[in-house]
Amino acid sequence: MTSKAKTTVTFYNGLTTIGGPMIEVAYKQSHLLFDLGEVYRPELELPDESYHTLIKNQLIGDVPDFYDPALTGKEIDTGRWQHAAAYISHLHLDHSKALNLLAPTIPLYAGPITAQMLPALNEDGTFLLPAANHAKNYTRPIIAAELRQPLRVGDITFTVWPSDHDAYGATGLIVETPDKKIAFTGDIRLHGYHPDWVHQFLAAAKGCDMLIIEGTGVSWPEEKHDDQSEEFTGPKNERELTAAIVDLQRDNPERQITFNTYPTNVERLLRIISDSPRKVALHAQRAHLLKESLAKDYPYYYLPGEKIFSDLKPELAIPYQELLQDDHKYLWQAVANFTDLQPGGLYIHSNAEPLGEFDPAYQPFVAQFADKKIEFKALRCSGHADEKELKEIISEVEPAILAPVHTLYPELEENPFGERILPERGQTVTL
Repeated sequence: MTSKAKTTVTFYNGLTTIGGPMIEVAYKQSHLLFDLGEVYRPELELPDESYHTLIKNQLIGDVPDFYDPALTGKEIDTGRWQHAAAYISHLHLDHSKALNLLAPTIPLYAGPITAQMLPALNEDGTFLLPAANHAKNYTRPIIAAELRQPLRVGDITFTVWPSDHDAYGATGLIVETPDKKIAFTGDIRLHGYHPDWVHQFLAAAKGCDMLIIEGTGVSWPEEKHDDQSEEFTGPKNERELTAAIVDLQRDNPERQITFNTYPTNVERLLRIISDSPRKVALHAQRAHLLKESLAKDYPYYYLPGEKIFSDLKPELAIPYQELLQDDHKYLWQAVANFTDLQPGGLYIHSNAEPLGEFDPAYQPFVAQFADKKIEFKALRCSGHADEKELKEIISEVEPAILAPVHTLYPELEENPFGERILPERGQTVTL
């Protein structure tokens, strides 16, 4: 007798926004949720980030039977769902910030680096949303999934694949039910440090019944954000970016040079440290993050009055005043007190916070350097595939159905190999 069971995919959030995808794959009494982030919209100026406020403003998905009953006031329907699990693709807040809202009884999976780093990032309770009935800095258990090895949740099998994004340890996902195969790119690109990993992931996803693909790179059609085009004059890949930072140091042998990067872009930071002709000094908070999560020791400094981290080696500490007076020995990470820097110096903003002009804090941040006569240089390399790369990704997979998410204009992504759907928030698609 042929089974009447069907595979369903429900799209709860992150469809026409940059970030925040929440998607469920279900089969019979088994279901899997991915990701668990919050849409970033600072312009809303919300009074709080409570569960109900986030639901009301559609910053997280209204997902049944996954959130903690202590937050929702509703018990999980274990009669309907006998098997449940969740997965997050990478560290960025638009994919991970709401993970503590997940019901404690539901196992949460992530790639090994993501599982290892998230508790360290949330050590002071400012990275993730708080869990109900726990201290602010609590991070719920995260299971480090063995890469490329299938995992089971009832009738569903899912496999976590290494990928490439500007978040250290980013992964993609392949979900298989008894009759269908679904791939989720997470955030993805081909111009990072590991394009080979991406191609292996895409080969494993080839011919899938549905490819759920991020489309950040087509979100600004009027600007044609194609980092690989001949017209683009900035770094076209991560290796070029690192080389540019090295060249700036060699071209400015007697000039104070400082920089900053995004905390979760660890691999870029490690490459800068290894390749720089100057000695790299990190802010103590960043050095502590690398020590706690990766057991790596690097030179560091404290700003005046900051707390001392007991895990950092005292012999690697550099006095803040020495850095302020230096113009040749150090490349150091500046995170605050920018008016203390030397006039005529150079500051390199490499995808650090504030992230860009969409953030109201960005223009005032940039202006302070001009006031001090410090050269502000933005050296960026996108964590997302551009339009050309997105087409290449789709062509490598040849999906029967393409479902674009994580983009302002999902209609700009096309599927020459089959159907293209534009799911609405809360819509369930039966495969």
